[in-house]
Amino acid sequence: MNKQLLIEDVAAKIGSRTVAAEAVEAVFDSIVRAVAEGKRVSVTGFGSIEPVARPARLARNPQTGLRVQVEATRAVRFRAGASFKALVDGTKQLPDEGSAIKKAPKTPRT
Repeated sequence: MNKQLLIEDVAAKIGSRTVAAEAVEAVFDSIVRAVAEGKRVSVTGFGSIEPVARPARLARNPQTGLRVQVEATRAVRFRAGASFKALVDGTKQLPDEGSAIKKAPKTPRT
């Protein structure tokens, strides 16, 4: 699924393609900006996206066999949440309707 198909899927659920496109763009923009600023974005049931620092290291050029210095950099790490993992590996059944990662309602205390 690409971004256009995602927008069409969201539009089918909320009724307006324009609103769906704006919503998808806003969510992605918020996530990218937060991670670029060094913050961790965590969505319960879905997963977390965070920046990670990769230190400088020595690597080997496979063509020449020479050692080369690789500079330090930052990368992005995604870790799937427990509900997402359970849906993918089949231990949890995908619901026919509604949110696939929505938390179950809390049980009232007695």
